[in-house]
Amino acid sequence: MTGTATANLGSLNTWIGPYLLLEGTMSATNLPLPVNSGERKKVTTLALQAMKRRAESITMLTAYDYPTALAMDKSGIDVILVGDSLGMVVLGYENTLPVTMEDMLHHCKAVARGAKTALLVGDMPFLSYQVSVTEAVRNAGRFLQESGMDAVKLEGGRERLEAVKAISQAGIPVMGHLGLTPQSLHQLGGFRPQGRTAGDAKRLLEDAMLLQGAGCFSLVLESIPAQLGAFVSKKLTIPTIGIGAGIGCDGQVLVTHDLLGLFERFTPKFVKRYAEIHTEMLRAFTQYIEDVHTQSFPGEEHSIEMKDEDWDDFLKEAEDGHVD
Repeated sequence: MTGTATANLGSLNTWIGPYLLLEGTMSATNLPLPVNSGERKKVTTLALQAMKRRAESITMLTAYDYPTALAMDKSGIDVILVGDSLGMVVLGYENTLPVTMEDMLHHCKAVARGAKTALLVGDMPFLSYQVSVTEAVRNAGRFLQESGMDAVKLEGGRERLEAVKAISQAGIPVMGHLGLTPQSLHQLGGFRPQGRTAGDAKRLLEDAMLLQGAGCFSLVLESIPAQLGAFVSKKLTIPTIGIGAGIGCDGQVLVTHDLLGLFERFTPKFVKRYAEIHTEMLRAFTQYIEDVHTQSFPGEEHSIEMKDEDWDDFLKEAEDGHVD
């Protein structure tokens, strides 16, 4: 599909992926039609690098389940990250540290069933790659072998070079992650922006160059000054994907639950909300409860009918005592 097609939805209720936008909940009546995934080729790591060379912006979002991945793939997203952020936005943990390999593989499998053209990246959880290089390679391989991912992502700079090299040499594409690395939140003093001093910025640039040399095909830059994100992106030959790192990165990523307004605990400064699904879910649940209490649901249109003669025969049998 070339160009942007739109559909005038007017006041119709509209399904977008697994979510229903009801009349009055949309700020605009024109929405882009999804890209036909049948017309798209599978996105690869080489495709992302070619996009950087052509100065085409890369799009990435997180997904953790089949229906979201299906909708995302139809929308034309380039990369789907099954992030360990699922620990916070899906499983309800305070941070990402409790997420396990089994958690990640479970959700990766669901996403792989829904998305067929986007590049699929599995986030390696805490302690799945830090203990030893051998364990890092084994766990990275499980993402591809068992859950249908195309690549893995791991956090850290120079301290993770041996793991990155070994995983890459095993034939597993690696996406790096610098800046605010949530698995190190206690070491960083919380979810705080990084690279804001000259020394910290220099170290981050050095780490980015080292990760590129170690074999990373791409790099996530999180919560760093915009000018630093742009500078690092120009220095690297591999694409950068920013989250709170400014417009100068080669691509952008957001946590989907933040984008959709599904996660209410807090909203980072760098998030732009494109919907308020949590509010709409609350409205729908409240209306359902009211309808059940007032017996306005289910209505006749929701009920299964039986022919009058069959019902009469049943009543005769029941009333004559022929029912055991």
